[in-house]
Amino acid sequence: MKIKEIVSALERFAPLPLQDGFDNAGLQIGLTDAEATGALLCLDVTEAVLDEAIALGFNLVVSHHPLIFKGYKSITGKDYVERCMLKAIKNDIVIYSAHTNLDNAQNGVNFKIAEKIGLKNVRILQPKEDGLIKLVTFVPLAQADLIRNILFAAGCGVVGNYDSCSYNSRGEGTFRAKEGTHPFCGSIGELHTEKEVRIETILPAFKKNEAIKALLSVHPYEEPVFDFYPLLNEWAQVGSGVVGELEEPETESFFLKRIKRTFEVGCVRHNKLWGREIQKVALCGGAGAFLIPQAVRCDADVFITGEIKYHDYFGREGDILLAEIGHYESEQYTKEIFHSIIVELFPNLAIQLSKINTNPIKYL
Repeated sequence: MKIKEIVSALERFAPLPLQDGFDNAGLQIGLTDAEATGALLCLDVTEAVLDEAIALGFNLVVSHHPLIFKGYKSITGKDYVERCMLKAIKNDIVIYSAHTNLDNAQNGVNFKIAEKIGLKNVRILQPKEDGLIKLVTFVPLAQADLIRNILFAAGCGVVGNYDSCSYNSRGEGTFRAKEGTHPFCGSIGELHTEKEVRIETILPAFKKNEAIKALLSVHPYEEPVFDFYPLLNEWAQVGSGVVGELEEPETESFFLKRIKRTFEVGCVRHNKLWGREIQKVALCGGAGAFLIPQAVRCDADVFITGEIKYHDYFGREGDILLAEIGHYESEQYTKEIFHSIIVELFPNLAIQLSKINTNPIKYL
């Protein structure tokens, strides 16, 4: 299979429009028309990781953290990023990164962390806003089923764990076709009344063009009518962080020691222990301290993330247990997500989780 097929599968799982504004997820380096010889999955792209791919004979590296975050006016090998770029190009290696789009996706990075901890009833902690729109269109009664189905296939009509969602109301539309038109029904020059269905359905804003293309491909009218409305609804299925519950409550010390073992953490930093029971757990991989207020508002007993600044700890002792486990440690299992996506669709492709520990932070 071609590398672009693998990239397409990754982007169906974690669409690029889900990434945060500062990010640079997506194709970093290379030509995706090449046939894939194998995929190396990693958290960070380093020279050692690329050497690992070269030794394996793989021409695709899939990472969580993007190699490239800024624009370059020259590439001379003055730092590890530029050296990686040169090495990848010289060896025809494609580098693809799924970062905050994978963080924000349903069943993405934070869901994997929750799975490792053993959380149930996992849901998004801070849903995305301004991500949904409503499509309204008017179609002849006889074509309503066809048009609904093609809109659903294009990604419309998903609400929570339901799909094929729409509202339909019947009415009558009127129009008069002028000279030079080719009306689907009615006669040129005569006012025509047609029994129609008003179809309303919801969709992610980034699928707008796909929905229009699908609608126009089957709508029988020469001049189809459709409207898009912005929605203030939160998109509860995607966003930052997650929250869930343990099957049984645990003491603070037992929970922290279990987290340390599970994520192989050199040092768990936390605020004062108050003897509370831990059952409701909020978390965010990487630098997730911005979600501490949301974790407090949802009455979580603990908030786990990779990085917390010194001053973020102040004033929270009575609110919530804060646990900082390290950026790398919190996201290390992201490679397993890549593996499950790729192996399901391309079972014959050689795949390996990188054996290189790219964590730049060491513990004495």
